[in-house]
Amino acid sequence: MSSSTTSITAAIAGFANIPSRAIGATARDVARLSLLDWLAVALAGLDEPVSAHLRALAAEEAGTPQATLFGHAAKVPARMAALGNGALSHALDYDDTHFAYVGHPSVAVFPAALAMAERTDASAAAFLDAALIGMEAACRIGAWLGTRHYNHGFHQTATSGAFGATVAAGRLAGLSGPQMQHALGLAATRASGLKSQFGTMGKPFNAGIATANGVEAALLGGRDFVSRPDGLECLQGFADTHQGEAGDPAAALAGIGQTWLFENVQHKFHACCHGLHAMLEALALLRGEGLAAEAVERVTISTNPRWLKVCNITAPRTGLEAKFSYRLTAAMALAGKSTAALDSYTEQTCADPVLVQLAERVTVAADAAVGDTATRVVVETRDGRRLAADFDLDRPLPLAVRREKIIAKLGALVPAAASDLVRLDSALGTLSARELAARVGLHAVRRQSC
Repeated sequence: MSSSTTSITAAIAGFANIPSRAIGATARDVARLSLLDWLAVALAGLDEPVSAHLRALAAEEAGTPQATLFGHAAKVPARMAALGNGALSHALDYDDTHFAYVGHPSVAVFPAALAMAERTDASAAAFLDAALIGMEAACRIGAWLGTRHYNHGFHQTATSGAFGATVAAGRLAGLSGPQMQHALGLAATRASGLKSQFGTMGKPFNAGIATANGVEAALLGGRDFVSRPDGLECLQGFADTHQGEAGDPAAALAGIGQTWLFENVQHKFHACCHGLHAMLEALALLRGEGLAAEAVERVTISTNPRWLKVCNITAPRTGLEAKFSYRLTAAMALAGKSTAALDSYTEQTCADPVLVQLAERVTVAADAAVGDTATRVVVETRDGRRLAADFDLDRPLPLAVRREKIIAKLGALVPAAASDLVRLDSALGTLSARELAARVGLHAVRRQSC
């Protein structure tokens, strides 16, 4: 529990309703890139088992047609649309990450914002602004909860993400400041998600939980449903009971509304856990210098200790587990097997004798001096050479370069929809959220019928 008299719940509730004109142009541009990225991974994730299970549940439950569930022909209640779209867009683990709290903001917030924007018939521009504000709130709250919350075993995509989803949905629902505080209080008693689910369908389901919780909390808040208006920071509140560091919130709130942490979001260009990406980039540097797999005697990967509980499955057996394995993905990279291609992560890859033997030469070492976004790789070769490379993901890419890479990712993931998604991005200022969802939903249904 924070000893400060500042209420982070009240501060976030106030931030939720800042005027759109106060939003920085760069922050909005980054949000548009994340929207493109989110739509791509959502469409690409339609065929995953978790997506099919949730569409089946939606069909079984039915309900008031309010919002679009991608891949489902009929509209469904907003809460179910948020649940399904959140899970399916995280199913491939190919969505963006923010290292201020080690969470995936887009999959937790965009689905809640879109469902509520459809329900309220908001414009696509209002949807984007609400999502950006919600993702910023998730970053700020996640930073306030700190590493202890995450390291203890809570999946911040689901926990901090639920608060961001509540902010986005509540803004679109027109909640007043007090109503938003009560909605956040409800999210505090609803938010959940465990890292122990990593490598199973439970991990993408965590993202769906966050989005559905946000929609539900916002809808109840709008009905003047009363909760603890200081539910984040109060005694036995969320931070107190969920191992949050929760110090003085002034640091986490500094500059809120003027500066945007979300601008530093990292987009994925490898189809696996973001904790592995710095290693993969470092190995790419060594491969670019001529390192061949057959020359490798031993590989030592030095990484921040937090990642050992996240993506260090030593002997993965399934495609999902492969996405959380330093050793196997290092072997894939060294052997020249694409770590960006979705079809690289399979049971067959896990059992490939060449990759298994190469993975056995990989050692993962915890080093607290290595930053959260960095990795150091040392390769010892059979002829006695010692090669080293460092990489830190916290090196910002220019927006133009990032956009180019995201558009290339669209083309690889959803080639039939890529050009239309880019056109939708250009037309956001003239579309309603319902029109946006309908266009994306049409691609989803076509993809499902192929």
